[in-house]
Amino acid sequence: MPDVPAAANPPDVATLRRRKALATIAAVVLLAGAGYGLYWALALRQVESTDNAYVQGNVVQITPQVGGTVVAILADDADVVKAGQPLLRLDAADARLARAHAEAQLAQAVRQTRALYAGDAALAAQISQREAELQRLQGEVQRAADDLARRAPLVASGAVAQEDVAHASAQLASARSAQVAAQSALRAAREALTTNQSLTDGTSVADHPTVQQAAARLREAHIALQRTELPAPLGGVVARRSVQIGQRVAAGTPLMAVVALDQLWVDANFKEAQLRHLRIGQSATLSADVYGRQVHYRGRVSGLGAGTGAAFALLPAQNATGNWIKIVQRVPVRITLEPQDLAAHPLRVGLSMEVSVDVSDASGKTLADAPRAQPVAQTAVFDVLAAAADAEVAQVIRANLGRSAQTHRSSTQAR
Repeated sequence: MPDVPAAANPPDVATLRRRKALATIAAVVLLAGAGYGLYWALALRQVESTDNAYVQGNVVQITPQVGGTVVAILADDADVVKAGQPLLRLDAADARLARAHAEAQLAQAVRQTRALYAGDAALAAQISQREAELQRLQGEVQRAADDLARRAPLVASGAVAQEDVAHASAQLASARSAQVAAQSALRAAREALTTNQSLTDGTSVADHPTVQQAAARLREAHIALQRTELPAPLGGVVARRSVQIGQRVAAGTPLMAVVALDQLWVDANFKEAQLRHLRIGQSATLSADVYGRQVHYRGRVSGLGAGTGAAFALLPAQNATGNWIKIVQRVPVRITLEPQDLAAHPLRVGLSMEVSVDVSDASGKTLADAPRAQPVAQTAVFDVLAAAADAEVAQVIRANLGRSAQTHRSSTQAR
């Protein structure tokens, strides 16, 4: 009888369980892949991210505008200062002497100019006197001429002696000489008035060029004195103090810096391929290593750099020589931060950030289409120096004008 083949052994329970587990894992992997693909299609593809981002800010250098010896340091590293707060003081002895000298020069200029205006009145009175004298002499000439005219015809009849006629003729000549002298004196007085008026016409004592020149020197000396105290141009935190007490510093020497920690931004360096959908105005979400991922900052793209970092390097790469390996370049993208987030969680310049930009809306522009309407930064701290100098100049001028000049000036302004 022929042999009958044995029936195949049915798989054991372990094999069945293994197959079921593998099928389950494969299904889970497929579902995870499909879910990730769906998540990438709906979310991740709409986001460009980078961890090559750092906090930046305005590091304002504190430099003296005049030279001098440091006599007081009023702020140190990590100190919080307000705009206008003194940071440093220089020796002001020489500046005080220069201001006192300028004050004296201005006072002298005011008084000399007052003398010019007083000379106008004196010369006008002298002209009036000369005119009256000339009129009197003209009368004398006329009387002497009439007297000679009456006496001359009577000489022939013997009624008048020849000596009397000669005497009348001499008187007429003398009167005419005095008249010519008076006319010359009147012309000289008028020329003197014209010359003096050329120095005073169209101005007052306070507005006279001589006074204004002396006032400018006083303003310069006053501002130089005020500049011996260095104020903070804006509020912030002091950093990089390098100056020491007793040090002799020259104008323009960096002594310390002030960083405005409420005006920070982030420079995120994106790869070339990531710039394809980046636009100005897109929203961004940021996190800082110092606080971790639990703290988020809201931001917005405010501008894209004009070139890569390598292009603006001190020694830019020369890819036209030797063996070449392509290196993906990065372009800095500026991200402005919400002030509320920055106030709640302060940052420092140079901290690392992670940036994610929502690029779902790519309708914006890659370049700003209009110039900046507002200044990047400004300060009114130094305007106080000019105002104080003007006030001092006005006080010195008032003190040396005199009552009559002040009254004349007030009446002129009233008209």
